[in-house]
Amino acid sequence: MTERPRVLQELGDELDRAAGRVLTGKRRRFGTLGVGSAMAGLAVASALAVAAVAILLIGHRHPGQTGRRTAATSVPRGEIVDRDGNVLVGHRRGIDIQIVPADLPVPIRGHSLPALLTPPAADQQIYDRLAQVLRISTRARACEVTGRHAQLTPVACDVARAAYLLPDANVTIASDVRPAVGHALAGSLPGVTEATVYLNSYPHGDLAAQLLGYVGPITPAQLRESQFGGLPANAVVGQTGLEAFYDRYLRRRDKLETSLDLRLEQVGQASLARSISHNAPANAGGAFVAMDPQNGQVYAMGSLPAYNPTVFTKPISDREYERLFGSGTNSPQVDRATDGLYPTGSTFKPITALAALESGAWNLGETYDDTGEYCFTRGSCLHNSGKAAYGVVNMTDALRVSDGDFFYDLGAKLNVNPTTHRQGGALQQWARLFGIGQGTGIDLPYAASGNLPTPAWRAKLSAQELRYEQRHHSRCCTITRPGPWTVSDNVNLAVGQGELQVTPLQLAVAYAAIANGGAVVHPHIATKVVNAAGREVLEMIDPPPARHISIDAQD
Repeated sequence: MTERPRVLQELGDELDRAAGRVLTGKRRRFGTLGVGSAMAGLAVASALAVAAVAILLIGHRHPGQTGRRTAATSVPRGEIVDRDGNVLVGHRRGIDIQIVPADLPVPIRGHSLPALLTPPAADQQIYDRLAQVLRISTRARACEVTGRHAQLTPVACDVARAAYLLPDANVTIASDVRPAVGHALAGSLPGVTEATVYLNSYPHGDLAAQLLGYVGPITPAQLRESQFGGLPANAVVGQTGLEAFYDRYLRRRDKLETSLDLRLEQVGQASLARSISHNAPANAGGAFVAMDPQNGQVYAMGSLPAYNPTVFTKPISDREYERLFGSGTNSPQVDRATDGLYPTGSTFKPITALAALESGAWNLGETYDDTGEYCFTRGSCLHNSGKAAYGVVNMTDALRVSDGDFFYDLGAKLNVNPTTHRQGGALQQWARLFGIGQGTGIDLPYAASGNLPTPAWRAKLSAQELRYEQRHHSRCCTITRPGPWTVSDNVNLAVGQGELQVTPLQLAVAYAAIANGGAVVHPHIATKVVNAAGREVLEMIDPPPARHISIDAQD
């Protein structure tokens, strides 16, 4: 048991309020990442303050496991628990119905493809009787086995595919059947047996689904990876989330302890769901992050829409997979907290402010006269939201009201000659220090790095599109091929727009560095791995900061 920091008790109501506020903000292009008051906990005067981020996002599809292979194991995997020991991923027993090829009326030995594609009548009779009890179709259909085609019933097709790849292994026909059904089939049909297996269980349904992940049959590509060396071709391994990242421990029954707080996770997901329902369009998704800015421990992280990982504990048909995850479902498998890439909007302004102050482009005693518009070239003018004019403001005032004109001006002041400064100037330098455009190093198998636009990046993109157009004699990717870097690009970047792409987690890390005095923390979810008995700590997980930024305390 780990003592819950006091701030976790205080964060729930603030996160609930913040998620509602952030989703009412402006969105540009595909969406805008909003923090502002949603950085819940930064105002909490505590050594364990929390940085929280809420975001409105639309994600991308990740492939899922399909087919009839089972995701059950002969021994239980290790549990994943929260900071108080509450089980987030557990296991339960189930009964699988399997065919033993060598025990069929006409035994199958080896992987003779012609024999598999033309099952003997006695074996086919077993397949059909089994299918009738399990309510599986007995109608023949097209079946492909390693490039050869035949008309086979679903059960015969499963046997042919599995026996060809693993001639000495049992073939799972149905997973998690009622014990009475398993006993009856195993006792009456030759070549049919029941197997006690262990299935992952998710006691909280779709809560933190993308973060926790799911398991599935090992893929041919995974069999070639060193981390899975020595595993049989019918092994079950973690495919996404923590299940994949810590698979080497979990598959040997070790327990994974995390910094997650079950109650905070529930509050975050519920408030995010309400905010999306009340404030966002039908195709919207969202994410939130609650993280300790002192050490990078993730207290809660979630993404909506979500899915129940239980669907992957059994074979899933292509039709069911399409229903759950296909077009129109808004990509519930995407973890928008770590993979969603969007312009940050005004939440980038603190980075712009520090870049200006630390580089000497601005000082705390200076003021700016905001007349309601900013014109960086003749005829090219930008305005505050609602065309507000804030008058004479200093940097503190500008941050407080999120004065766009003030920060447009800073963006212009921070621009540099793109020929001599191909990686940009102080604005890009400081954004890079805060982790923008780089991976966070979180303990998950997939996390986007985002994009920090620079003159060099723009030139490379333009050259790539030009080569495409020359090769294909057609327009490539944009209506107008991007030209060289200009001051307007830096002005856009200063307010978190343009080609800037950031994940919610990256922004939480950046804000944590501001909150803690400059330490760019290494965000992590797991805190330790213990053996199945819970008596021996196998690994402590407490990574040090990636780096420390020297920031003037007054700034």
